[in-house]
Amino acid sequence: MKIAVVGATGLVGRHMIHILEERGFGEETIVPVASERSVGMSIPFGGKEYAVVDMATALEAVPDFALFSAGGELSKTWAKKFSESGTVVIDNSSAWRLDQDTPLIVPEVNGAWLTGKERLIANPNCSTIQLMVALAPVHKSLGIRRMVVTTFQSVSGAGQKGYQQWVDEVQGKEEKTECFPHPIHGNVIPQCDSFEQEGFTKEEMKLIRESKKILNDYHILIAPTCTRVPVAIGHSESVVVETFRPFDIQELLEIFKKAPGLNLLDKPESMSYPMPLDIAGYDEVFIGRIRRDPTQTHGFHCWIVGDNLRKGAATNAIQIMEIMLDRRKKR
Repeated sequence: MKIAVVGATGLVGRHMIHILEERGFGEETIVPVASERSVGMSIPFGGKEYAVVDMATALEAVPDFALFSAGGELSKTWAKKFSESGTVVIDNSSAWRLDQDTPLIVPEVNGAWLTGKERLIANPNCSTIQLMVALAPVHKSLGIRRMVVTTFQSVSGAGQKGYQQWVDEVQGKEEKTECFPHPIHGNVIPQCDSFEQEGFTKEEMKLIRESKKILNDYHILIAPTCTRVPVAIGHSESVVVETFRPFDIQELLEIFKKAPGLNLLDKPESMSYPMPLDIAGYDEVFIGRIRRDPTQTHGFHCWIVGDNLRKGAATNAIQIMEIMLDRRKKR
């Protein structure tokens, strides 16, 4: 089997290659793809070395799967070309997420939607993925009427440039990489991506639109604020949830305990709760600080943390590929 990794030299691409090995794909052949300036670079995988190639060369190789993580514009240009040649494309950009014919998949939530015949599948935004892993089970059991979400997103969520700007600032370099509109070291920037309609940013609108599509509920109310914080890896989310059905906290904790891909870490008496410093390198999403909202009968607060490079991007894409392989075996 041949697996193309498009954007192989980027933060998410490198994680994809590493996680493919972790999850037992080291015997397969990879086709690392990157920009012209990286062509010829050597990428280690499964005890072998693979040379980076350009998009046209990768297309000619007709890989079985292509994991795209190189930006929306490139995906718009090339994803269909790969899928039409028989390759299953799993795209990590925003290019196809809201396309009505393209499944938007978080395996723990709606992986059952996949039949194995799809040729183009979208990977949701990193903040959306961890939100859905944590709260889709609540929506299924209690019905969610409204969510107010505040994200605290790490610099690596903006890719290599975002991470490098933070590193340059920490090191006090005079010539710094520029990614964010303001300094990020020692700062919190209440803006992720550019501003769109009614004062909301693109990142905030992604959270709204993608969550509704994944839950298949276009009536759910979602009010987000997305911020960038000086953290290397790990997105955090403070969420206030209003449900349709009444609940007690023990019932809520049981829902979280049984949720696939979710790790309940909620022991306030010992100051134990999820933090980015502790969850980097894990594929599970972590949830804690769970308490009833004193201002509404059917409401609660929670704190959700996930590794944005793994579950928020690379691991989720590979889990989708694993589902597709499993469907093929059963056909």
